Amino acid sequence: MKKCLLAATGTAALAATVWLTVIPVAGQGAAAAAGGTRAAAKWTPSRTPWGDPDLQGVFTNNDENGIPLERPDNLQAARLEDVSEEELARLRAEREKRREEAAPNLGVLPGSNPVHWFEHFNAANSRAWLVVDPPDGKIPPLTPEAQRRPRARGGSSFGNGPFNSVLDFSLYDRCISRGVPGSMMPGIYGNAYGIVQAPGYVTIMYEMIHEARVIPLDGRPPVSSGIRTYMGDARGRWEGNTLVVETTNFKEGTAYRGANAERLRLIERFTAVAADKLEWAVTLDDPTTWTRPWTFAMLLSRGGPEVQPFEYACHEGNYGMANMLRAARTEEQAR
Repeated sequence: MKKCLLAATGTAALAATVWLTVIPVAGQGAAAAAGGTRAAAKWTPSRTPWGDPDLQGVFTNNDENGIPLERPDNLQAARLEDVSEEELARLRAEREKRREEAAPNLGVLPGSNPVHWFEHFNAANSRAWLVVDPPDGKIPPLTPEAQRRPRARGGSSFGNGPFNSVLDFSLYDRCISRGVPGSMMPGIYGNAYGIVQAPGYVTIMYEMIHEARVIPLDGRPPVSSGIRTYMGDARGRWEGNTLVVETTNFKEGTAYRGANAERLRLIERFTAVAADKLEWAVTLDDPTTWTRPWTFAMLLSRGGPEVQPFEYACHEGNYGMANMLRAARTEEQAR
């Protein structure tokens, strides 16, 4: 897959924005139930010329790669704050070993992927798991309605098929969208996030799938429920130094973990907890899918010159999907 330097143009309101970069350091600490850290109460971010907390810059969640969403059953700690630094160091080492074992031939064998594609090695995980609410670190049970709900068409290319058309692949496979909060989840590469601000707006640009969200802060109401998009309809506001973003109006197929696109409401919180760290937390609220709202969180680290959004030119050569369809036809002929 080709990668080219991103030429960000943006709107006129954002044209004067300057990227701020600081050399990143390892993430530390555990999230509280509301998604913030203990450091959040002590850190006061600088202000933009128009008075909003300044969250601008290029960030990455490379260090959060490999953290399980839920609390592993084999851990004695019942809460994130109960995990010792020694235990967290052990978990980091185990996760790094699994990453290395899963890709022993990177850049070595003919046809293998080059090492520079992979940005998730040596991840300095900030926590033992991601779910911060419920306090037990577990996703709430599905409702009876959700248990009966058929799985949306277009799953993953790594399943068992059938692969009869492009519609049998996920929107991610098709280079269309990872949705929200999928676009915030760390992958093996492409984990740069650009945040820019202008009076009345915040824009988040995602390296993977080259998506962007323009989030108004002026209190305007959501668009009509009949208008649905892959990334949803976002509205933002400031609560102290925290940017709160509520998103609804998702298009079927990008509702997270099979949620009801018509009922799903996401509440994201972006809080500066240090000069080079943002705490990002997201609450998923859909009473037709889960028995209660739930929240998970991670740290975003400000990146240096080596962490910048690159063009994700997926559609220019999505050979993977074409080859998987071709392989499925070849397998059928061989039966």
